[in-house]
Amino acid sequence: MQLAATRIITDDVDTLVTFYEKATGISAARLHPMFAELRTPSGALAIADSATVPLLGDDVAEAHANRSVVLDFLVDDVDGTYEALRSVVDVVVKEPTDMPWGNRSLLVRDPDGNLVNFFTPTGEEARARFADRSRD
Repeated sequence: MQLAATRIITDDVDTLVTFYEKATGISAARLHPMFAELRTPSGALAIADSATVPLLGDDVAEAHANRSVVLDFLVDDVDGTYEALRSVVDVVVKEPTDMPWGNRSLLVRDPDGNLVNFFTPTGEEARARFADRSRD
């Protein structure tokens, strides 16, 4: 089994796509005006319009309602990422900080309020854990 994608439901696909394109440097594949994907070697971040929710079932998802999921992006240099994101991010939750599990993390909110973590493994165990993962 492989996790193929994580999907965000939004009322404004264009704004969210623009944010993630600027934040990650990845161009989105626009499969439909109501759906886009930012693809990485390990999976995709899908962004879908809230108008697609009825296709999934009655009231199964709601835009702007996430308070339990964090999107994690592995980056080469979290401090450099922080500097690059200053013009893109409106809400910085936590500036780059060393975490007890061996990562240096930057927490921000996307335009829909979703929590996004950009991190760099800094501890020996953390670096080993992510050594085999592609950063392309």
